[in-house]
Amino acid sequence: MQPVAVLPVHKSIRVAAPPARAFEIFTAGMHRWWPRAHSLNPKVERAAVVIEPRVDGRWYERGVDGTECSWGKVLRWEPPARVVLGWQLDHTWRFNPAFLTEVEIKFFADGDATLVKLEHRNLERYGENAKTIRDGLDSPEGWMGGLQLFASVIAAP
Repeated sequence: MQPVAVLPVHKSIRVAAPPARAFEIFTAGMHRWWPRAHSLNPKVERAAVVIEPRVDGRWYERGVDGTECSWGKVLRWEPPARVVLGWQLDHTWRFNPAFLTEVEIKFFADGDATLVKLEHRNLERYGENAKTIRDGLDSPEGWMGGLQLFASVIAAP
C-alpha cells in the first residue's frame, strides 16, 4: 500500500511585539501561553514548559513535583528569526524517542509587530493515524488556539 501524502499544518498570527521579544516569549516563555489542558502529565500541575536554547536542547514539561515529560528536541536555533522543534509525540500523545515530526516557527518583522508563521510537517509519519492527528493539530484547539494564547500573553501589560 502506497503511503498517503499528508499536508503540513500551517498557521500564522501577527503579534504586537518586535521579533526578538516574540521569539523570546514563544520559546523561553512557552509555559506562559501553552494550553494547560495540553499536558503529558495530567495528574500533576505543570510548573514549566522548557525549550533548552540550543541545537539538540530538550523540549519538555516539568510538573510542580519536579517530574519531567519529554516532548522533543531543538533541531534549529536561530534567534530571533527561526526555531525548528522536533515533536516526538506519537499518535498516543506519548514521547517516543524513535519518532519525529517537525514544527518550524519563523518570526518576520511587520512594522511595529511580528508575523509569526508556524508549520508542523512530516505528519505522514503517523501512518494510519496521520489524518486524525493532523485534524487535531489543525483544529481550533490545536496550533491556532496555542498561537492565540501566545498573542494574548504578548498583548498583556
